[in-house]
Amino acid sequence: MAYQVIGIGNAVMDVISTAADAQLDRLGVQKGIMQLIERDRAEVLTHASNGARLIPGGSVANTLAGLGRLGLSTAFIGRVAEDDLGRDYARDMASDGTDFVNAPVAGAALPTSRSIIYVTPDGERSMNTYLGVSGDLDRSDVDPTLFSDGTWLFLEGYLFDKDEGKAAFLKAAEACHAAGGKAGIALSDPFCVDRHRDDFRRPAREQRIRDLLPQFPGGVERPVRRRIVTYDGGGGEISPTPPSYVNGCTGGSRRLTRPSS
Repeated sequence: MAYQVIGIGNAVMDVISTAADAQLDRLGVQKGIMQLIERDRAEVLTHASNGARLIPGGSVANTLAGLGRLGLSTAFIGRVAEDDLGRDYARDMASDGTDFVNAPVAGAALPTSRSIIYVTPDGERSMNTYLGVSGDLDRSDVDPTLFSDGTWLFLEGYLFDKDEGKAAFLKAAEACHAAGGKAGIALSDPFCVDRHRDDFRRPAREQRIRDLLPQFPGGVERPVRRRIVTYDGGGGEISPTPPSYVNGCTGGSRRLTRPSS
């Protein structure tokens, strides 16, 4: 199948349930923030989330879901374990219109990544994220035959936190360009940029990564003006866009819309 957009990033199952403030206190969950947690803590909170909704998430996965619902053919390169959450993730992505092209990993050392989210009656979301097996994505997860002429590749900046993820990222970008497609990267957040500024610039100028899409940490409750910058093969800016507003900034992905006149 020829895909119009392929994404590569962290496959994180959102485990969403409602909770009162008193329950957050009992569970030791700090209200209204996102915090990273370890495996044991993730298992405790997962079991405490009876009746939770399970929704495939992760920044790039959320973007692909939106594009799929708009009618584009989409695929997601990510890693989940062959456990209940991993099988649900792969199945639900496909049923929502995006092919999850990597089979769940049998015998994985780590379980499927998840973000355990408690929503209180005032609408606040308290997010507890365990990175799990998605952070082990590597070059072996990338199939160059997925790419064809006209394919757009959407890459998640957080993958640069590990050398294996960076290698997978570059393999996907090279395969995309070899097939005549174009690749773009979400810079994810300012801290990610601070950690990998030089590495982000290098593929933008040498590997012809295009459409660097600034994205921002959660918790922004008002529109934020930012620009999309596109580079040509020599590193020059070729298509600056008017300032845009970022909508829905408390989620894992964002929609950019042009301001009304």
